[in-house]
Amino acid sequence: MDVESMEMNGGRRSYQRPGGAAKICNYWMQGRCNRHPCPYLHGDPSQRQPKKPQESDDLGAKRAQGYSRGGGLVWKNPNLGGAAPSKWGRGRGAGGGSGATTGPGQPARKGADSICKFFVKGRCSFGETCKFLHAWSMGDDFSLLTTLEGHQKQVITGIALPSGSNKLYTSSTDETVRIWDCETGQCTMVAKPGREVGCIISEGPWVFIGIPNAVKAVDTLKGTEMNLDGPIGQVYALAVCNDMLFAGVQDSNILVWKFSPEENCFKPVASLTGHQGAVVSFVVGGTRLYSGSMDSTIRVWDISSLRCIQTLTEHTEVVMSLLCWDQFLLSCSLDKTIKVWAATESGSLEVTYTHNEDYGALVLAGMSDGHGKPVLLCSCNDNVVRFYDLPSFAERGRIFSKEEVRAIQVGPGGLFFTGDRTGQVKVWKWSTSE
Repeated sequence: MDVESMEMNGGRRSYQRPGGAAKICNYWMQGRCNRHPCPYLHGDPSQRQPKKPQESDDLGAKRAQGYSRGGGLVWKNPNLGGAAPSKWGRGRGAGGGSGATTGPGQPARKGADSICKFFVKGRCSFGETCKFLHAWSMGDDFSLLTTLEGHQKQVITGIALPSGSNKLYTSSTDETVRIWDCETGQCTMVAKPGREVGCIISEGPWVFIGIPNAVKAVDTLKGTEMNLDGPIGQVYALAVCNDMLFAGVQDSNILVWKFSPEENCFKPVASLTGHQGAVVSFVVGGTRLYSGSMDSTIRVWDISSLRCIQTLTEHTEVVMSLLCWDQFLLSCSLDKTIKVWAATESGSLEVTYTHNEDYGALVLAGMSDGHGKPVLLCSCNDNVVRFYDLPSFAERGRIFSKEEVRAIQVGPGGLFFTGDRTGQVKVWKWSTSE
C-alpha cells in the first residue's frame, strides 16, 4: 500500500512507498500519529531534502501570453566576436560562468525559502514556530497593495492598462474581461466576449482581446468595438507595431491587420506561416517581431517586409514568453531555462547566456525597481515568481501563489500586477525608501 508523504516544497504532494526511518511521518506532521513505535521519523521536516514536483503537462500549462512587451532593441552584442566576455550571470555565487554557459543551481527550496503549504490552505498548526514562510512574498523592496477578486477560479490570461485611462483590464478563461477602477480597486464592469479569453493587450486607447476564431478590438475612448475574423482556433498572443496588429493563433499561423485611419478599421494584411505549432508568445524589439511557439522555436520577423529572417532552435520545449531588454532578447520555456540572445557580427542571434530554473518557466517581465535598477521577474510552474537583478541574475525576492502565476503586467510608478490560476489579480509596488 502506498503511503502519502507530504513534501514541503511549493505546496505540492508526492507519494512514496514505506522505506523506514528515512521518511517523515505524515500523521506526525499533522499532529495525530498514534503508532507506537512508528516506522517513520518524528523529526524536524526542514532537514529533509525536498523532491521537485512533477511539472504540469496539461494544455493550459502550454499556453502563454506575450504580456512582457519590451521596447528595447536587439543589435550587435559588444561582448561577442572576440570582445570582452559576457557579464551575464556574474555575481551569482561560485560556479557562475560567462558566455553560453549554464549558471549555478538555485537556492534550496526548503526552510525560509519556501511557503508553508498548510498556511496556504489556512490550517498550519505550527503558527509562528513554523520553519516555513507564512507570507505571500519574500523580499524587502516591494509590497502587496491589494488583491482584486471577482474572476471565477480559472486562470488569468492577461492584464492591460490602456493609455489615458484609469482603468485596469483583466481577462480569464472564465469567458469574462473585468474592468477595475484604479483609484478604488472596485470592479466597474464585466464584459463577456462569449468565448474563453486567451490573451489581452492594450496599445494607446485600444484594447485587443484574443478569443477562439477572432480578435475583438475596443476603442476605450470612443466606446466602439470591432470584431476581426480570420483566426482558426484560440488566439494566444497579440502584439502591435507600426499600426499593425499581430495575432498568434492555435493553428500555428500569425495573422496581421493594419489600421486604416481614414476608414477607422483594421484591414487584413498577411498570414505569416512557418511555425509547426501554436504561436503562444510575442515581443517587438526595434524593427523585429519575435514569436515563440509550441514547436519549441523562436522566429524572427522583419516587420517592414513581414518575412522570417531567422529561426532560433535552442529551446527544447514550448517557448512560453519573450522579452526585449536593452540590446538583448530574453526567452523562457517549459524546458526550465531562460536564454539570453544577442546579435553577432553577421546580424544573426545567438545564445550568450543560459540560466537554469528547477521548474518550467512561464512568464517573463522586466522593469526597474524603486531605485532604477533593472529587475527580471520570472514565473515558474512551482507557483513562485522569482526576482533577478540584471545582468547578474542574483536572486533578490520571490512572490508565492496558490497556483501558477500566468500573467504579469508592469504599470506606472513602480506598480506591477500578477494574475494566477485561482482567478486572483494582485497589485504590488516597489519601495523607493532606503
